[in-house]
Amino acid sequence: MPNGRRSAGGAGRTLRFILGDQLTRPISSLSDLDPERDVVLMVEVRDEATYVRHHKQKIAFLFAAMRHFAAGLEAEGVAVAYVRLTDPDNTGRFTGELERAIERYNPDRVVVTEPGEWRVLQMMQDWRETLSVPVDIRDDNRFLCPRQDFARWAEGRHHLRMETFYRGMRRRTGLLMDSGEPSSGRWNFDSENRKRLPKKHRPPDRIGFQPDSITREVIALVEQEFGDHFGDLAGFSWPVTRADALAALQHFLVHCLPIFGDFQDAMKTGAPFLYHALLSPALNAGLLTAEEVCWAAERTYRDGAAPLHCVEGFIRQILGWREYVRGLYWARMPDYRETNALEAGRDLPWFYWSGETALNCIAQVVSDTRAHAYAHHIQRLMVTGNFALIAGLDPAQVEEWYLIVFADAYEWVELPNVHGMVLWADGGVMGSKPYAASGAYIDRMSDYCAACSYDVKLKSGPDACPFNYLYWNFLIENEDRLAGNQRMTMPYRTLHGMADERRAEIRRDAAIFLASLSDPAPGHQGVQTESAT
Repeated sequence: MPNGRRSAGGAGRTLRFILGDQLTRPISSLSDLDPERDVVLMVEVRDEATYVRHHKQKIAFLFAAMRHFAAGLEAEGVAVAYVRLTDPDNTGRFTGELERAIERYNPDRVVVTEPGEWRVLQMMQDWRETLSVPVDIRDDNRFLCPRQDFARWAEGRHHLRMETFYRGMRRRTGLLMDSGEPSSGRWNFDSENRKRLPKKHRPPDRIGFQPDSITREVIALVEQEFGDHFGDLAGFSWPVTRADALAALQHFLVHCLPIFGDFQDAMKTGAPFLYHALLSPALNAGLLTAEEVCWAAERTYRDGAAPLHCVEGFIRQILGWREYVRGLYWARMPDYRETNALEAGRDLPWFYWSGETALNCIAQVVSDTRAHAYAHHIQRLMVTGNFALIAGLDPAQVEEWYLIVFADAYEWVELPNVHGMVLWADGGVMGSKPYAASGAYIDRMSDYCAACSYDVKLKSGPDACPFNYLYWNFLIENEDRLAGNQRMTMPYRTLHGMADERRAEIRRDAAIFLASLSDPAPGHQGVQTESAT
């Protein structure tokens, strides 16, 4: 791969530093690129692959996408200083590589686009003080709501409700709007997007991308350098180029979006993808932009190729949730991650890594996640997330797990979703109530319970689904904190009507089960043992 070497010096030269999740040609740091003078710096940094022990497929996806992006720039005649992970002089750190590049190319300035994580922004701000040349940190122009606009919207609000923000973004962009009003007169079709998948229903085959020589080289590198990280590499088929990402988008629009809304909350054994887009890794790394994806989806509705409830449900996930959690992250950091409103502190069970549990729903989701570095939003929220909530797992450990195991996970999107939406650790800043549920919800939306060792119909005893008694135990343990929440009125009314004997039974079953979670497990967090492969 060309290394972008040029003679040092040259008036007006800019060193443009592109991070691994900034693989977008029109990104702000490249907007005024001068191919005749400037150098683009890209580095494979060991620190970034290991500050948490990322899923092997995430590391492979990013390194492969970076190498393809660099090759595309070089094809334009742009000088690219690309530092590979195993280059002998690689310092393994952003700052170290930037210092080496400045010494090598003697630029007049460094230009970067702001990162997606607080810790990296602090690093960039330090560069302004420590480097020998000026550092221009530019806004990330790939989001539809600039950070400053969200901060103004959020100012003075304790509760930051996504639905309010989403409606404002619909008005701002014009997506699914007609003459200033929402298409068909409705903002939200969530109630129509909760159908269970019929037993004999077969989802469409999903497009996958055969690794080329560049990606195969990266996969071998990751297996060699990060072989003890969580996850499998055998089925790697993510799009790692702009062209493949566009092909994946088109496949989703044609084959999945027309029925996506109906079954977006469904779960099925052996069908981890169903009708979901699988675009989030490419979107979060920059191979696609939120704007183009949303408008492409809207066109399918305008062209009559997909119904409104399906298109609205998809656009809400990007224009609503994705933009919203990013804004919330930057508006509330760095203190946001430190809150623990429910004072949860139980250690993360080993089965989140191994999948070795009699809880079939968790076993299925962990197995899918290991194989694909992916689980869809209901699996994340209502299976692994719901269990973490009602079992009182420590927020920091749960959040680290989510950051490790998914190919689309970056702190700006992972932390608010898990801390606020999944665990209610922010005390209601993000969600009006905890998303706690018994086994009945999982049974209604999946086929997991039919093959489970536990009986979802039983409410107590050793054969009962643990979600059932853990749900009520959660309400009992947090009664002082949650009983006054208006959205929790009905479950607490039911709880208050329970006999003392029934409450004692719930507490007993929960105590026995929760005690079993502390059983010693092989290995340590995030490391696969033979039994976990």
